[in-house]
Amino acid sequence: MAATGPSLFVASPLVTSTAGNSGRNRCLSSFRAMAVSADQKSSPATVATRSTQNGRWLEEKIRKGRKEEEELTSNIYSNPQEITDEKGKTWREYFQECKDLMIQSKAGPPRWFTPLECGSHAPDSPLLLFLPGIDSMGLGLFKHHHKLGKIFEIWCMHIPVTDKTSFTDLVKLVERTVRSEYKRSPDRPIYIVGESIGACIALDVAARNPDVDLVLILANPATSFSRAQLQSLIPVLQVMPDQLLLYLPYMLNLASGDPLRIAFENAAKGLMPHQIVGELTQDLVAMSSYLSVLADMLPRETLLWKLQMLKSASSSANSHLHAVKNEALLLCSGKDQLFPSEEEAQRLYRMLPKCEKRVFEESGHFLFLEDGFDLVTAIKGASFYRHGKYLDYVSDYIPPTPYEFKKIYESNRWVLAVTSPVMLSTLEDGKVVRGLAGIPSEGPVLYVGYHMLLGFELAPLVLQFLMERNIILRGIAHPMMFTRAKEGRMLDLGSFDTYRLMGAVPVSGSNFYKLLSSKSHALLYPGGVREALHRKGEEYRLFWPEQSEFVRMASRFGAKIVPFGVVGEDDVGELVFDYNDQMQIPSLRTFIKELTEEVVHLRIDASGEVSNQDVYLPGVVPKLPGRFYYYFGKPIETKERKEELRNRERAHEVYLHVKTEVEKCIAYLKEKREEDPYRNLMTRLVYQATHGFKAQVPTFEL
Repeated sequence: MAATGPSLFVASPLVTSTAGNSGRNRCLSSFRAMAVSADQKSSPATVATRSTQNGRWLEEKIRKGRKEEEELTSNIYSNPQEITDEKGKTWREYFQECKDLMIQSKAGPPRWFTPLECGSHAPDSPLLLFLPGIDSMGLGLFKHHHKLGKIFEIWCMHIPVTDKTSFTDLVKLVERTVRSEYKRSPDRPIYIVGESIGACIALDVAARNPDVDLVLILANPATSFSRAQLQSLIPVLQVMPDQLLLYLPYMLNLASGDPLRIAFENAAKGLMPHQIVGELTQDLVAMSSYLSVLADMLPRETLLWKLQMLKSASSSANSHLHAVKNEALLLCSGKDQLFPSEEEAQRLYRMLPKCEKRVFEESGHFLFLEDGFDLVTAIKGASFYRHGKYLDYVSDYIPPTPYEFKKIYESNRWVLAVTSPVMLSTLEDGKVVRGLAGIPSEGPVLYVGYHMLLGFELAPLVLQFLMERNIILRGIAHPMMFTRAKEGRMLDLGSFDTYRLMGAVPVSGSNFYKLLSSKSHALLYPGGVREALHRKGEEYRLFWPEQSEFVRMASRFGAKIVPFGVVGEDDVGELVFDYNDQMQIPSLRTFIKELTEEVVHLRIDASGEVSNQDVYLPGVVPKLPGRFYYYFGKPIETKERKEELRNRERAHEVYLHVKTEVEKCIAYLKEKREEDPYRNLMTRLVYQATHGFKAQVPTFEL
C-alpha cells in the first residue's frame, strides 16, 4: 500500500485506498475509513477533513443544545418508569455488518476505520483506539458506537480475513499511530480498548511508549492463553477436513457464553408470551443462518493463524508487564469459556501499579457484545474518563444518561418503597412545604447536614433531587470510594461506581473550590466517617469539627448554604454491635485496624471525637421499616457578606449558626414524625392498596 498516512476520507461510506487499484477509491457502506501505512504524518486531506468535521460539529452542537434545553425544561428524569430502554443492536445486525465488511474489504493490510455513528464528539474529545480480538473485524464495539462517539474520537482496527500481519508488526502499526497522534495533541490522552489479543497489543504498546499518556481498557486479556481451553483447538483444527464445520457451533457457543440464554433474554424483554416464542424462534434461526458468516470470518487457516499468534502475543505481553505503568481498567467475564479471565484479571491487578478491575459474573468472553454491558457506563463509573493529563472530577464529569439513571433508580427502588421518604423544604418567606420547591434553582448551593448510620439517607436524597428538581447533587465523599492506601479487606472500588456515576467527588480543598466555582449543587457532611459510623445511643448527634471548614469558601463564591436534617435510621434498624463492642474482641480489633490502614486518613490534625476516623462494620438488626424524613431549612445567603466572612471569627459564627439550624431541623422532624399516621410500613401499604401504589402517601400536617 502506498505511504499515505492515516488519512480520513470525508465520504459517507467507508473508503479504502490500496496500491492495487491505482489510487481509485472503493466505497463501503456504513463506515468512514482511514488508510494505514508506515508514514504517520497527517496529510492535507486529514487536516481539511478535521476542519470540516469541527464545523459540522459546531452546527450539531447548537442543534443538540436547543434539544437539551427542551429536555431539561421537561426534566427527563422526573419519571424513571417512563424512560425507555436503550435499543441495543442484535446478533443478527452484528453478523450482517461483519458480512458486509468482509465482502467489501476482502484483502489488504490492517487499517483504521471510524463508524459513521461515532461522529458527534467534541473537537477536544480524547482519542479511542479499538483493537479487536480473535475475530479481527473491528466491530466488537458496534453496540457501543453511538454512546462512545459522543465522548471519544473513535478509530477501530480492521484486519482482513486473509491478512497475515504478525503480532510484532501489529504492535508497531499501533505504536506509529499512537506516536503520531501524541505528537499532534500531546495534552490529550489516548485510550486503547483491547479485547483478548487486542489487549496484548495494548500492553506491548504501553510498555514501549512510557512517555505517551495512554489509558488502557482491557477486556478478557489473552495474557492467560497458556492456561486457556482454546489451546485444545489447535491440534483439532490441524487434522480436521475442510468439509467438517463442527468447530463453528462450538466457537459460537464459546463466543456468546450461552446463546440460548441470550436469545431468550432478547426475546423476553417487555413482550407477551406469544411474542416471546416468535422472537426466540427468530433469534435462534438467525444464529443458525449466520454460522456460514462465522465460518467466513474464521476459516480454518485463519483461525489456526490467530491461535498461533495468540501464543506469541501472550508471551510478549507477559514479558513486558513490568514496564507498563499506565492507568488500566480490567474488564473480566465470570463465564468466559475461552480464557480464565477472572483469575487472570486478579493476577494483572496485582502486577499493574495503576490498575482497577471490574468483574461481570454472568458474561461470556465477548463482553462488548452482551446486552447487559455498557462500556461508557463502566468507564464513567470507574472515573476513567478525562480530557487532559490529569482527571478533574468536576470538569470531566458526565451526568448519567436517562437510561443510566433508570437503572440506578430501579436498583434502589426497594429503598424508596420501604422508607417512603418525606421531604420538606423552606420557601423564601419561611413557609415549610412538602417537596423541594424551597430548594434554590441556581448554584452554587451547599447542602450541609447530618449523616445517617452507613449513609442510609443518600439514595433517596440524590434520586429525589434529580427526579423532582433536575438537580445533580455532587456529594463530597470520603476518598475510600475512589482509592486505597493499600490493598486488603475493604470493599472493591467497583462497589462505589454508582456514587461516582451520580457525581460524587473525593473530599479535598481543590475539589470543593471547583464545585463552587462551577456553580454546582454540592452535598457536604462535616461529621464524615465518625458520624456515619457512630456508636449506640449517638444517633442524631453531630460530630462536627470545632473549627469552620466551609463557610469562607462558600462566601468566596456567594454560595447559598442550605442546612438540613434527616431522621429515620432508628425506624429501620437497631445498632446492637458497635465500635466499642468490637474493640473489646482482639480479632475484631485487629480487623478494624487493618480496614482503617487501607483507607486514606483525614483530619489527622483535628481534635475531639471527629478525629476518630476508624472504619468498622456496624452490627444492625433490621426492624419493620418506618419512614425517612428530610427537612431543608431556609437557605443562608453569603453573596452580600463576602468581605465580612473573610474574617475568621465572623465565619465561625455562621458555621455555628448552620450547625444549630441542622440540629433544629433534626429536632423538628423527630417531633413531627410522632404525628404521622403513616410512619409504619403496614399503614402505608394499606393506603397504597386502596389508592394505588403510585399514590403519594400523606404525612403529618405542616
